[in-house]
Amino acid sequence: MKHYLHLANGSIFVGKMLTKSIETLFTGEIVFFTGMTGYQEVLTDPSYKNQIVVFTYPLVGNYGINELDFESKKPHVAGVVVYEGDMKHSHYQAKYSLQEYLDKWKIPLLSNVDTRAVVKKIRLDGTMGAAITATKDFTFDSSKKTAENYVAQVSTKVVERYGVGRKHIVLIDFGYKKSILESFLKKNCHVTIVPFDTSYEQIKELKPDGVLLSNGPGNPHQLHYLLGNIKQIITNLPTMGICLGHQLTAMALGGYTKKMLFGHRGANQPVVDLKTGKVYMSSQNHSYEVDEPSLKGTSLQIRFRNVNDGTVEGLMHEKLPIVTAQYHPEANPGPVESAPLFDEFLQMINESSGREKVYA
Repeated sequence: MKHYLHLANGSIFVGKMLTKSIETLFTGEIVFFTGMTGYQEVLTDPSYKNQIVVFTYPLVGNYGINELDFESKKPHVAGVVVYEGDMKHSHYQAKYSLQEYLDKWKIPLLSNVDTRAVVKKIRLDGTMGAAITATKDFTFDSSKKTAENYVAQVSTKVVERYGVGRKHIVLIDFGYKKSILESFLKKNCHVTIVPFDTSYEQIKELKPDGVLLSNGPGNPHQLHYLLGNIKQIITNLPTMGICLGHQLTAMALGGYTKKMLFGHRGANQPVVDLKTGKVYMSSQNHSYEVDEPSLKGTSLQIRFRNVNDGTVEGLMHEKLPIVTAQYHPEANPGPVESAPLFDEFLQMINESSGREKVYA
């Protein structure tokens, strides 16, 4: 039976539904991911909440789904669009096929779609609303504008503690990936994960050595009411921000963010470290960028820049122990060559430990 992918610009693409989804309508923001592998990590990355993901690599699902590479407890995407997605998997760790996994969570897997043509539409007109339907007739309701706080939906509701290491990191959960937690645990840290709206006073009581502002979904401006609290946190404690955490750091200190045409999503984004001159291949997933002119007067300096389009990929503060990355140094999926940024953050904590702490 034919199913249809509708884009808000009026484009319609025909495909074959591979899952047994009960509902006939699925909507979300359509984006594309350029990596050749890593679909399991993408599906379970909370940053993809309510997005319909088009995979540009034509063969998706060829190594199945295993029990090790989940970035969270469940998939967060609204739908998956591929050129071919019903091949048999052939990996010794695989427990399910891609089709079986998405079917379990009632997420549509639309195959036999001309994904190259879809991506061209997105690159031309930008990320936009999309729908997967069982009928060719569908009209977008232009009067319906939602501004859901997806961060509130994916963030933990309780405080969680992991590890027994020497350094104590408080991870503020805006929709964190498991790989970020694992990166700190491997470096002999113990980590306390707290809800996204945890107050500075509550964090101070935990006596952290440093704070991590995690990645997460949606428009950073939907969290404007937290900026005062975030500013208090990052100006008193050594801080690292990743993806959404990077954007919120800039906004808390007076900068702005703006939406990109189609964002960066993939495992092959080149980033140059302006401090060392080194270029890293990085994993990324974001629709928004820090507006460079808005950084004037914030005491934030550009540390990393995207080689392809020159956009801001990371910041450091002139005086305070703050470092941010728009990309994902923990990767998964993607190259891990930028992972030493975690070591730099821990060294930053060591160097700042001599100064009097607010909570002491």
